[in-house]
This record gives sequence, structure tokens and C-alpha cells, in this order.
Amino acid sequence: MSKLPEDVRERPMPDPAELRQLVADLRRLVLTYKFGIDEVMTKISILRDEFRHMQNYNPVEHVGSRLKSFESIVAKCRRKGIPLTPDGVRGQMFDIAGVRITCSFVNDIYLVRDMLLQQADLTLLEERDYIKHPKATGYKSLHLIVQIPVYLSDRVEKVIVEIQLRTIAMDFWASLEHKIYYKYDGDVPRHLTDSLKLAADVAWSLDTSMERIHDEVKAISGDEEPVASRHNLHTPEEMLRDFWRAAEADGGFGFDSES
Repeated sequence: MSKLPEDVRERPMPDPAELRQLVADLRRLVLTYKFGIDEVMTKISILRDEFRHMQNYNPVEHVGSRLKSFESIVAKCRRKGIPLTPDGVRGQMFDIAGVRITCSFVNDIYLVRDMLLQQADLTLLEERDYIKHPKATGYKSLHLIVQIPVYLSDRVEKVIVEIQLRTIAMDFWASLEHKIYYKYDGDVPRHLTDSLKLAADVAWSLDTSMERIHDEVKAISGDEEPVASRHNLHTPEEMLRDFWRAAEADGGFGFDSES
């Protein structure tokens, strides 16, 4: 017995030409989601480089992405009764494109979140904070459902991308949980779910302890110059001063006095 809604079951089969066009439209739709991922990844890459060069600190440890395949989209449409059209997929399926950001510390998660949401072309549609409000299983992560414009040759597509932000410990725990639930097809024995919950508590304890140590080290070091800079005979500031002195010794910068 088919589980599809009645209106879907009774819909006539499109002719071959319509079917080919539908497949082409859906594949192009998937491509726009890939471009949406590229846009988000570019934003994160810029933030990482800026932090690395300007603040000698990088709040992002790792970035990964996932894109639901054309076959997976079709299968989910059949399973959920979603109209197999670009508008149907766009309007009812919100897990096609995903970006996962792994941070060193919990505070970094909210720092990266704030920096992303400050960008004018990125719109927050929904936020689910499983760090402040963990799932019953112990799962912790910050989920952002955002919309971002993708500029194509003939139009602008607004693409939905899910961004997940986690610490390294949270990511390790989530990976283990996924493997266990996949192995048992969702029907996980009670002793394993209890062990997972305990492991989640241990991971959270590790996160809070490491962040406290990190904060104490920063407080002790204060504004002290980084070790790498102290051992560098020519810091950027020193190089700029040397350049300035050399230019003055050569008679200035060669600018016209009236300019």
C-alpha cells in the first residue's frame, strides 16, 4: 500500500519531455544549493583569515559541508509526500545544504555566530540552541537556518543553508551518536543511550574546563606580545618603521608637494 498522499498518487505521470525538463530543473536547483554552500564557506574563510592575520587568533578549527544528492532529494520527496517540483522542494525541504563549523571553545561558537549574522546579505530564519537547551540524548550544538542570495546568470536565487556550530568535543560526541543510532537503526539499547548521555556530560565538562584554562592563560599573559613575534627580528611594525626611515633618508617618498 502506497504511503504517498492521495493527491500525489493520483497525479498523472508527465510525458517524457516534461520529465526531462523536470529533472533538468531539479538538478539546476541542487546546483544553486551548492553555490549557497560556496557563499557561506567563502564568508567563513574570510573571517578565519582576518582573525589569523589581524588578531593572531582563529576561533574556527575546522569547516565542512554537505549537499544532499539529487537521488536523496527524490527519495525524501516520495517518503514525505513533498511535490517533486523546484517550488515544492524549495518550500518544504530545508536540509539540502549544510555547513558545519567546529570551534575550539563554546564562546567561539557565539562569536562566529554573531560575526556571520552581522553580514547584511545573510538572513537568519531560525535558530535552535542545543547548547543552552540540549536534547534529551545529550546532543549539543548551535543550529542556524539562514538564507543567502546566489547570483546566477539570469536571476538571483535565495538559498537556505543550515549552519551547525560545535566544539571539538561536541562534534566527536555527535559523530559517535550518529554511528550508534545508524548501527541499531534508531532502536538503541537503553544501556547505550545512558552511556551516551554520560559521555555528553563528560564532553561538556571537558569543554568548560578547557575554556576556563584558556581564559586564565589569557588573563595571565595580558597584552604581552606573542612568542612568535618576540623571536621575529622584524615584526610588521618594525618593517614599517624601517621603510619609513629609509624613504626619508632617500629624500622622501617622491610626492609632489602640491599634490
